Amino acid sequence: MPLSRQPLEQGWTLNCARPVGAPTLPDAIPATVPGTVHTDLLAARLIPDPYLDLNEIAVDWVGRCDWRYELDFDWHDDGAANVDLVCPGLDTFAQIVLNGAIVGEIANMNREYRFDVRGLLREGANRLTVLFESAWTRGAALAAQYEPRPNNYPGPANLMRKMACNFGWDWGPTLVTAGIWKPIRLESWARARIAGMRPEVTLEGADGRVRVHVVVEGGEGLTLRASVAGVIVELPVGEVLDLAVPGPAIWWPHGLGSQPLYDLVVELLDEAGAVTDSWGRKIGFRSLRLDTSKDDRGTAFTFIINDVSVYICGANWIPDDCFLPRVTPERYAARIAQAKAANINMLRVWGGGIYETDAFYDACDEAGMLVWQDFLFACAAYPEEGDLPDEIEAEARDNIVRLMPHPSLVLWNGNNENIWGWFDWGWQGVLEGRSWGKGYYLDLLPRLVTDLDPTRPYWAGSPYSGAMDIHPNDPAHGCSHVWDVWNDVGYEHYAGSVPRFCSEFGWQAPPTWATLAQSVHDQPMTPTSPGVWHHQKATIGNDKLLRGLAGHLPLPANMDDWHYATQLNQARAIRFGVEHWRSHRGINMGAIVWQLNDCWPVTSWAAVDGYGRLKPLWYALRAAYHPHLLTIQKRDDGLQVFAVNERTLFWRGPVTVKRVRFDGTVLAEWTHWRLCADRLDIASLAIPADVAVPDNPRDEMLVATMHDSVAHYYFNEDIDLDLPEPLADIAVARDGGEWLVTVTARSLLKELCLFVDRIHPDASVDEMLVTLLPGESRVFRLSCAVELDGEMLAASPVFRCANQLK
Repeated sequence: MPLSRQPLEQGWTLNCARPVGAPTLPDAIPATVPGTVHTDLLAARLIPDPYLDLNEIAVDWVGRCDWRYELDFDWHDDGAANVDLVCPGLDTFAQIVLNGAIVGEIANMNREYRFDVRGLLREGANRLTVLFESAWTRGAALAAQYEPRPNNYPGPANLMRKMACNFGWDWGPTLVTAGIWKPIRLESWARARIAGMRPEVTLEGADGRVRVHVVVEGGEGLTLRASVAGVIVELPVGEVLDLAVPGPAIWWPHGLGSQPLYDLVVELLDEAGAVTDSWGRKIGFRSLRLDTSKDDRGTAFTFIINDVSVYICGANWIPDDCFLPRVTPERYAARIAQAKAANINMLRVWGGGIYETDAFYDACDEAGMLVWQDFLFACAAYPEEGDLPDEIEAEARDNIVRLMPHPSLVLWNGNNENIWGWFDWGWQGVLEGRSWGKGYYLDLLPRLVTDLDPTRPYWAGSPYSGAMDIHPNDPAHGCSHVWDVWNDVGYEHYAGSVPRFCSEFGWQAPPTWATLAQSVHDQPMTPTSPGVWHHQKATIGNDKLLRGLAGHLPLPANMDDWHYATQLNQARAIRFGVEHWRSHRGINMGAIVWQLNDCWPVTSWAAVDGYGRLKPLWYALRAAYHPHLLTIQKRDDGLQVFAVNERTLFWRGPVTVKRVRFDGTVLAEWTHWRLCADRLDIASLAIPADVAVPDNPRDEMLVATMHDSVAHYYFNEDIDLDLPEPLADIAVARDGGEWLVTVTARSLLKELCLFVDRIHPDASVDEMLVTLLPGESRVFRLSCAVELDGEMLAASPVFRCANQLK
């Protein structure tokens, strides 16, 4: 008899089992599974949308109540000897009851639970109940159990195995969820089932190799059959299935090659050869190692894929919604497509969130998007006593095994900032010798990765130098975080260091105007009006936004200027840092910006806001991460032009650098007949002083060109530039269902943006931050559902450029 599955997703109801500050609620609320209590209450119109205005605090009571899910379902005995209730995702503290009998109690949202319920099921009608205890209530009990452990954020997330950012972060709301967040089911099986699968996929020279370790529950005398790429192996249960695949097509990160995927299928056969259970995933063949060798500058941190040293143009990934089941496979694919279109080649799944669903990693496999996966520890000390170590080990085992088939996954990382916290954040005095997680990061997790997934590297933390006797955030060693820029000093200080690999750095800005207007309804709306203020979660974040303008841009005079100036400054800051580090390619081998996405509408470090709209930062990242980057950088002896080449063919051609007055007059010009950057390499030239040194730094700039790549360089910051009044001609034409907008400059236009979401919230544009000299034109492609004309597009706040900030 083959294994069969009965989904238990339809017909659930929800009720409040222990009200804490709750209004009067119905006895039975329709519930969606997978889902959350919040989304069920929202669908029943029993709470306001917590993403709007100050509604977050009005629904705080939801997370403080206990909740009961109930399902009446029919079951019919098919004669199977075993029936399991399989719960891949319960959030977080739950008691499961079937027909009045307690099946089990769980305390971890990050792992799968399986319960034998054969003896509890009844022919015909059955009732399943899942009772969720408030994480706040359990957190209070855990806080009493464990002695104080430092935590950078409110809430007991470091005492339990729940998504840490549920309790709030400096970009996220406090919306403490509960619910059945992944599909739940019954599985019926007779003699045996496949209980675990570990495929080690490697390249050995030109050939692929797949070693499949299969755990079978039951199965004496049965056979396993594995197949991939036309290769088939059959062995008795208990043997390792070893498949050699001659000359497979190689999986590459996007930009370097294609992403061929092969179906790996493993079947459990009875004595007659009938399939009783099966498992299948798509796999890709590629080699991988992390170079952390010592050199004369410190310790390298370089990803080597298929024997190629890959420069990482990355972004940090947080949960894409506070209510996890709302992130569909289509939404994952869309967000990863946005990352890919910005020339991002790695997403770091950050340790304060979740191990993402399979749909995320499937989409990354298909897109050629590398994945750095944190284990779920962030910004806090974690006890190593009580029940926590066993839960952490079980969770890590589950997710290592679940995710290891994915070729996109290239690193297991122990934690986010916890080793740094122990060194620098005053933890040692507070802890007084108590545990803080070191045993997880330096012992348990590396052992599990070595045992379960030996084909992938493990790194103990981000940041981490590679050794506890070297400061964890030493930029000369391993991976580092750069947060003094933004928190303490201006973005010009990015130029003060060259980290071997920067796995976090960032700069804040508000979301797009359409998202701000959709989520905040203050009248008038100002940077400090109640709704805008509430959607800024960073401590003194608005003060830092204004402080970050100092020395660069004038202080904004009104809300429209504040919105544009802070978004522009964010885009400039990140582009400045990335271009500086990429100009040191070879020493620095990667930058992972904080962050790609948001979980709700908020002022944050994201490039894609909480409603999926692109901020100017996204366009700046696309330019800064372009595989052909032309950039002008300061060096000790003057200015140099750099060609940074991340493509697989050499990049060569004449380079021209002009010193130009803002009115377009060419004051000096120099052409070098050929600059050649080899594939995956860098080349540079010193710019002669007669071009590099201005006569009037307030009214001059450099323009470098190499083929279709352009770099601009200003001798002063905007506050010390004599920028002209912006003048332009605008022509509008339809092109099928889109619009072509031609902007011809009649004066210098510095970092021109067309904020078409000011016209219609769903409108979009293909380019931003475009600089045009007098006489130059650019064609913008717009998607907009309403009629457009030149007058509409020429008006502020749609038409914005740096010249307008006075």
